Amino acid sequence: MLTGFMGTGKSTVGALVAQRLGWDVCDTDEIITERHGPIADIFAAAGEEAFRAHEHEVAAELSERRHVVVNTGGRLMLNHENSRQLGVDDAAVAAGAGATGGTRVFCLTADVEEIVRRLSVSDGGRGRPLLLDLGATPAEQKVGIRSFLRRREIGYGRFEQMPTDGLTPEQVAEEI
Repeated sequence: MLTGFMGTGKSTVGALVAQRLGWDVCDTDEIITERHGPIADIFAAAGEEAFRAHEHEVAAELSERRHVVVNTGGRLMLNHENSRQLGVDDAAVAAGAGATGGTRVFCLTADVEEIVRRLSVSDGGRGRPLLLDLGATPAEQKVGIRSFLRRREIGYGRFEQMPTDGLTPEQVAEEI
């Protein structure tokens, strides 16, 4: 399972890991988009709470799957109920066991400048309401991303960290 902030490479790396293992790959944001429309539209029409409810439903469904690499949305695993459904044993994590009840979770990381660069190259942030809310310029976005990463540090810190800076997606997949 891959988690981490947007722009750290979860979707790209997850597909490569799944290919290497001969497993399926599921991207929680893609599943939600297929069922309910673009994430930006969900946020605009129904709010973040509705989107988080969709994430919770998808986590419950994916909990039944085996031999699958799951790429989660950036906040999905920060919700302890979602992570529990997906096989994460919070007691084991708290005790320093790192992973979990059989589910291995990697938190992909990148520095703020790299995140902004990747997101601006991919789609200009258009499909990412959170990024657009942070500001119109890269400088404003960097400030906002730093703030988000500080707030998520403890939650993301529960999982094995996998830096992606300076590595190709293939190199990150090989490390995993």
